[in-house]
Amino acid sequence: MNLSPEQKQSVSTWVAAGDNLSAVQKKLHDEFGLSMTYMDVRFLVDDLELTIKDAAPKADVNDVSKAAPDAAAPAAADDPNAADLGEDEPEDLPPSGGGNVRVSVDDVTLMPGAMASGTVTFSDGVTGKWVIDNYGRPGFTEISQPGYRPNPADAQAFMQQLSSALQKKGM
Repeated sequence: MNLSPEQKQSVSTWVAAGDNLSAVQKKLHDEFGLSMTYMDVRFLVDDLELTIKDAAPKADVNDVSKAAPDAAAPAAADDPNAADLGEDEPEDLPPSGGGNVRVSVDDVTLMPGAMASGTVTFSDGVTGKWVIDNYGRPGFTEISQPGYRPNPADAQAFMQQLSSALQKKGM
């Protein structure tokens, strides 16, 4: 479809303003009465040598390894010397059980539907077997203490050490 120079200029203005392809497609229809498929609009933008601006990536609310702990913020607000201490990361706090979280990765994963597995020992001595399913979701298959929930510092340390251990294995 051939567009007039004015129509091409309008498309350029819309793209420069940050409109996505759907918005350009809708404006072409509303303002000029042009019905174009999404792919046609994509080709038009490409032919005009324009670049669609990518939207800012949304934060993954399910990724606990990148999330700030909720419990640490109120404690820092109550402590007048918190500003002098630097970072309030859970790694800086002593573990509740007196030890560290230890994660190991199995050399061979024998569980169906799992891409990785291994063992973990939390700071309070509770042990368990963890698994990463084919969708990348972590979970536990066995825990030495039924109903156990690790404290937030242990949970974050587990996720960080698990990520590091899997990266060392090339995953």
